[in-house]
Amino acid sequence: MSRPTPDPFVDPAADAELHEQTVSSRVLHRGRTMTFRVDTIERPDGSRHDREIVGHPGAVAIVAIDAEDRILLVRQYRTAAARALLEIPAGTLDVDPATGTVEDPDLAAPRELEEETGVRAAAWRKLGAFWTAPGFATELMHLYLATGLRPAHGDRLTPDDDEALQLVRVPLAEALAAAEDGRIVDAKSIVGLLRVARLADRT
Repeated sequence: MSRPTPDPFVDPAADAELHEQTVSSRVLHRGRTMTFRVDTIERPDGSRHDREIVGHPGAVAIVAIDAEDRILLVRQYRTAAARALLEIPAGTLDVDPATGTVEDPDLAAPRELEEETGVRAAAWRKLGAFWTAPGFATELMHLYLATGLRPAHGDRLTPDDDEALQLVRVPLAEALAAAEDGRIVDAKSIVGLLRVARLADRT
């Protein structure tokens, strides 16, 4: 009798062969939102190695589509990239300094959308989550689709003091083309736009 083919996406036995146990951790620096550390790990064969890790509380990213089928993008300068990038709205989850509790992504997404774009959404749908750089960072990005957009008047939340943002509305088809041809080079934006394109293909 033949054995069933293992599921490559869920294979506990294979995972166990690769598991790395953290045996010690040394913090090099604690920043405003990130922690830089060196973890010493032990493999199943007993060997030990160092891993340089950037600790991050996680983040949210939002694909917001208005009534005219346009994507809301924000242009901002990214020092690490040494250039301005066009991106979907996004932001880091807040952490309670007293308890260390990380903000619920479902609550953070509306806040970030309003801060960065000045709009609120009537309908929200979570599209999933993904690791942005699992080779060295613990950031898990939670992706949302926001529709039913309307301006946030009066008590509108605003960007952080260190953020300078320009709101750009781009037709969905053009944004998808830009994600495919290299005009949009921000990873979360590419993931979000292509995810929404897949949703559209299935309807």
